[in-house]
Amino acid sequence: MNVRRRHISTVALTAVAALGFGTLTACSSDSAAAGDTGTFDVVASFYPMAFLAERIGGEHVHVTSLTQPGQEPHDLEISARQTAQLEEADAALYLKGLQPSVDEAIGQSPIATKIDAAELTALEEHGTEAGHGEEHGDGHEDEHGHEDEQAHEDEHGHDHDHEGGDPHIWLDPVKYAKVAEGVGKAFQKADPDHAADYRKNTATLVKDLEALDEKFRTGLANRTTDVFVTSHAAFGYLAERYGLTEEAISGLDPDTEPSGARVKELQKIAKDDGVTTVFYETLVSDKTAKTLAGDTGLKTDVLDPVEGITDHSRGEDYFQVMEANLTALRTALGAR
Repeated sequence: MNVRRRHISTVALTAVAALGFGTLTACSSDSAAAGDTGTFDVVASFYPMAFLAERIGGEHVHVTSLTQPGQEPHDLEISARQTAQLEEADAALYLKGLQPSVDEAIGQSPIATKIDAAELTALEEHGTEAGHGEEHGDGHEDEHGHEDEQAHEDEHGHDHDHEGGDPHIWLDPVKYAKVAEGVGKAFQKADPDHAADYRKNTATLVKDLEALDEKFRTGLANRTTDVFVTSHAAFGYLAERYGLTEEAISGLDPDTEPSGARVKELQKIAKDDGVTTVFYETLVSDKTAKTLAGDTGLKTDVLDPVEGITDHSRGEDYFQVMEANLTALRTALGAR
């Protein structure tokens, strides 16, 4: 097992406990975080990355998340102690472009295995409005000019510039599956002693994501409108995958305040396109969404970007929350 051997003193353990890392699962009693050498120690930037690490790593990994449950990932600022503790990890799994402080900390750390999920699939530009696309199918270019993801990766490799691209790739099960495959390969290379298990776990996760994709395809097939309104532009990839149009109150940054002109535009869109619901999310303020809904006589509901799981989440993990999202979308879009 090519995991760096290390010993952590009692003083160091106290420091680790004070870091604010959110430990998802101590997958073994001899966890790496406890100073033993029996597990592969992975630091993940936020929940969707930690979920991948846990599902793929299984009993062989100890996963910690830099973002606490209930914390808005976009707002995360890494502490000096967290930065120092990154040196103790065997691998870091993050999504460049979502959390600048994480990007900087991991970029400056000496971790041997740095896995950037944004390099494992093609990113696209999305803003307050995204969608209108046909289903991507196998990833080949469709009538709207969306290029084949594998071709993008082959042409640009790991050097492509994804600054400014929409980072919310995990909300498209097909893209998330591609990321899972890349993470699985990285784990196999970094910890070859358990490569067979990582390969098996990756295949199982990909199959589960393919089943989720099919649920969305069939569940949204017969609908009365394609348009849905959200509090911030997190669902652009999901919209494109299933031929929908997301109209967001704010852009990719959930803290951005909409202009008066944007609010008026959304009111007109809601009327013209038969919108019934304004969606808000659990980790940011619902004030603007509820104000818009009240002014236009619309209902409100939750569409969760699955950036973290809390007691208020409609499910205990990624799959449960995504299925709850599907139910909410079916209702809002008049799917039968």
